[in-house]
Amino acid sequence: MDAVDVTTWLAIGIFVAVYVLIATEWVHRVAAALGGAVAMLLIGATDPEHAFFSEDAGIDWNVIFLLLGMMLIVAVLQRTGVFEYIAIWAARRARGRPYRLMVLLTVATGFLSAWLDNVTTVLLIAPVTILVCRRLGLPVVPYLVAEVMACNIGGAATLIGDPPNIMIGSRANLSFNDFLIHMAPVVVVLMIVFVLMSRVMFRKAFHHDPERAASIMELNPRDQIKDGRLLLVSGVVITAVMVSFVLHTWLHLEPSVVAISGGLLLLGVSRLNPHEVAKDVEWETLAFFAGLFVMVGALVQTGVIGELGEMAAEATSGNLLATAMTLVFGSVVPSAVIDNIPFVASVSPIVAEIVEASGGTGEAGMLWWAFALGADLAGNATIIASSANVVVTGIADREGHHISFWQFSRYGLIVTAVTVAVAGAYVWLRYFALA
Repeated sequence: MDAVDVTTWLAIGIFVAVYVLIATEWVHRVAAALGGAVAMLLIGATDPEHAFFSEDAGIDWNVIFLLLGMMLIVAVLQRTGVFEYIAIWAARRARGRPYRLMVLLTVATGFLSAWLDNVTTVLLIAPVTILVCRRLGLPVVPYLVAEVMACNIGGAATLIGDPPNIMIGSRANLSFNDFLIHMAPVVVVLMIVFVLMSRVMFRKAFHHDPERAASIMELNPRDQIKDGRLLLVSGVVITAVMVSFVLHTWLHLEPSVVAISGGLLLLGVSRLNPHEVAKDVEWETLAFFAGLFVMVGALVQTGVIGELGEMAAEATSGNLLATAMTLVFGSVVPSAVIDNIPFVASVSPIVAEIVEASGGTGEAGMLWWAFALGADLAGNATIIASSANVVVTGIADREGHHISFWQFSRYGLIVTAVTVAVAGAYVWLRYFALA
C-alpha cells in the first residue's frame, strides 16, 4: 500500500471517528469537528492552501459570511421586540392550539425558505418559535425540528432556497424559473405530506393549556415593540437584503456579500454597542462549519467523494431511469453524512459529465432535478446534513434546549425516507411514465 493509499484510509478513519463522536456526543461537536480538521492537516490529507482557499475542497467562506451577516441582522432585530410581536400574533392566530400553531409555523417557514435561503429563514423563525412555545408552555424542541425540516423541504422549490440549488443552477446554467417549473410542484406535495406526518410524529407535544391560551389572547402584540426607530431601520435594511438575495444573479453579488454588507450596515446605523451585539452571534456554529468543511474538503482532495460518485455513475450503465433513481436515492446517504453543500460541490461535475454523455440538456437534463431533490431532501436526515440543521441546534443549545443527534435523526430519517420516496415517484411519473 503506497503513501497515497495510507493517507486516504487515514482520512476516512478520521472522518468516521469524528462522526461517531458527534453522533454519540462523547465530545462536544465543535471540538470534534475542529479536532478532525487539525488531524486532516497533520496527516497531509489536505493542506492550508486547499483548506483555507480552495473553492471545491476547503472552507466555504460564502456560507460562513452568509451566516455571520444574517446572525448580525438577527442579533440587532432581537432588540426591537419584533420577535415577541410575531410570537404573540402567531399564538393568537392559532388560538393557542398546539397542532394549529405547528402547521402555521411550518407552512410559513417552508414558504419563506423558498424565497430566502434556508439558513436565513431559520435564523428569523427560530427565535419566534422559542418565544411562542414558552408563552404557551409547549416543548420547544419538536417545533424547532419540525420547522427546520419544513425549511429544507421548502428551500428545494427555488434556485435561491437552498445552497445546493444555487450550486446546481450555476453548474447546469439553470434559471430561477427552471427551478419553479420543475421543483416547486413536488415541493408543494411534499409540504402537504409533511404537515400530515407532523400530526403523528409530534403528537406528544400537542398539550393544550386553556389558561395559557386565554392569557395569550388578551395580549396586544404591539405592546411588545421596544424600539420603533430601530425596527424601522432594520426593516429597510432587511428589505434591501431580501430583494438583493432574489436579484443576486442579476446584480452579480454573492448572497454572502449581500448578507455581510447588510449585517455590518445595520450594526453601524443601529447605534448599539458592537461588543454586545457580537455576543449574540453563534460563533460556535461558525467554528463547527469551518471544521466540517476542512474535513469534507480532505475527502474531496483525496478523491474519496469523487470515486463514490463515479462508481454510482458506472453502476447505471447509461440507463436514464436507473441514473435518475440513483441520483435521487443515492444522494441520500452521502448528503446525510457529510452535509449536502460539500457533497453537491464535489459530485455536480460528475453529474454534468453524465448529462453531457447522455445527450446534453434535453431529455437528460432531468437528471439535474433528480440530483437536486435527493441532495435537498436528504438534508433532513441528520443534524449535520444541512446548514439550517446546524444553525437551529446551535440556537436551541444557546437557549437551553439541547437537541441530540439521535433525537433529531429519529424524526429526520423517517421524513427523509418518505419525502425521497415521493420525490422518486415524481421523477418517474413526470419524466418517464408521462413524458
